[in-house]
Amino acid sequence: MFLLNFTVTFNSHREKLVSNNKVLNKRLKTTLQKLALNPIHPSLHSHKVNTSAHVQRWSSSVTGDIRIIWDYDSENRLIILLLDIGGHSGTHKVYK
Repeated sequence: MFLLNFTVTFNSHREKLVSNNKVLNKRLKTTLQKLALNPIHPSLHSHKVNTSAHVQRWSSSVTGDIRIIWDYDSENRLIILLLDIGGHSGTHKVYK
């Protein structure tokens, strides 16, 4: 099992995107549980991506449009750093 570390950016963007949406909150919680158990779980569609803020990192799907940007901690690969959350497209997009 992996330990999830949340960055300030991730928490701030999460608050803006999902704070008042119970369905999206539940989907995010399920996604984070799967990520902690197996970051390459097939339902997460995890893959390497280039982002504007974080260069090349991992992306996992929360919904059809919402993505989590993350990477392994450089010192301990049992820790996942949650870097950002946002849309695949639109005003809150996390990709280049």
